[in-house]
Parts: sequence; structure tokens; C-alpha cells
Amino acid sequence: MHPQVPAPTIRIALVGDYDPLITAHQAIPLALERAAQEGAGPMEYQWLATADLHQEKDLEGFHGIWCVPGSPYRNIEGALLAIRVAREQQRPFLGTCGGFQHAVLEYARNVLGWADAEHGETAPDAERVLLTPLSCAMVEARDSIQLRANSRIARAYGTTCIEEGYRCRYGVNPDFAGALLSGTLLPTGHDSAGDLRSMELDEHPFFVATLFQPERAALQDRTPPLVRALLTTCRECQA
Repeated sequence: MHPQVPAPTIRIALVGDYDPLITAHQAIPLALERAAQEGAGPMEYQWLATADLHQEKDLEGFHGIWCVPGSPYRNIEGALLAIRVAREQQRPFLGTCGGFQHAVLEYARNVLGWADAEHGETAPDAERVLLTPLSCAMVEARDSIQLRANSRIARAYGTTCIEEGYRCRYGVNPDFAGALLSGTLLPTGHDSAGDLRSMELDEHPFFVATLFQPERAALQDRTPPLVRALLTTCRECQA
């Protein structure tokens, strides 16, 4: 009888500028550890400051990439680089809050060819401001979200109706939403007012972005389904 080979360790890059005072940053390690302990298997994570990301090799060795809350990032190009690597190299990706916003920006610039696309937080006077202030800032708020049936996010949660918490002031500019979401970037979640709150990339193992912060569930001793799904997909991609 052959001894059982231990599962390889999954490595997750946490792309963002770590700040121990940010609630989401307190929650993320707990969320990953809970998901690992509940069956996702051995895992380790590393915070990657955006200022340290300049080329693709800076992301070598990571099985999954999570672009975390905490924008404006110190180096927006570093965040966009990490998202592009995840998208092009089919690496499992999760973007929450600021990660959602920059996933939109990366897709617009590099897939749609909108070189002038900007984030309203850092370039409010640009011609093509893709992320604009929400009509009602979702700061320390909770709301229900209706998920698209059979989407990756709905499969992760096991339902099409969820409730999650936010700390967010920017979302997709409605003026560009139609063109932005007419290709492989799919709208998969809308709040009670019908506003876009999650999206995912078609033809990718796992590329999910949410304007809400699912990681916060770990602070209430609950394992975020999307974090479990991220780690599970990383492991499946290594099999």
C-alpha cells in the first residue's frame, strides 16, 4: 500500500497595500485559513504591495490572485498588471471592492482597447471615467444581491439570493455599462436597486469580482463561499 501523497500547497497573492486598520484586510487571512481548514487543503498567502509589481515575473509561483480592497492603490499599474496576468494566464482570480473596480478598468483598457479609461477616484476629470461615485455610497452597509443563475458566483453560494456587506464609494458608470458588459465580461449580481454588484469573466476557470466584501463573513466566524471556491479552483487547476 503506497503512502498517501500530501496535497501541494496552494499559494495566493494578495495584491494591494496592506493596512492593519482596514477591516477587509483583517478579515482576509481569516477567510483563507477557514477555507483551507474546511477542505480546500494546504494554503499560504503573501501580501504583494502594488508598488512592488512591475513585471509578470513578480507574480510567478502564485496559483491564485486576489486583488483586495483598499484603493486608491499606491501604484495603480501594479494592480492592473496582476489582474491582466490572472486574466491572460487563466489563473483563478478574485477581486473585491477596489479589486472589482480595477478588474473593470483592466478589461476596458486591455480587452476593449479603451486606452483612455480611468477611475473617477484618481482621474475624475478624464474623458472616459469608467468608475464613478455611487448614487448612494455603500459605506459600512449591507444589502441583498440577486445572482445570475448558473453563474460561478451563484454556484459558489449555492443560491441566487444573498446578503453582503460593503465599504465602497465607486461603481461602474452606467454610461459605459452596456458596451463594457456586451462581451466576455458578464454581469452576475445586482442589488435591490438593480445596480451591478458582481461580474465574472466567461471562458476562464474562475475570474469573479464583487463590489461587496465577502471576506467580512470570516469576522463573524463564517467561511466566505467565494474564498472557498477560489482555493478549490486553484487546486483543481493544479491537478
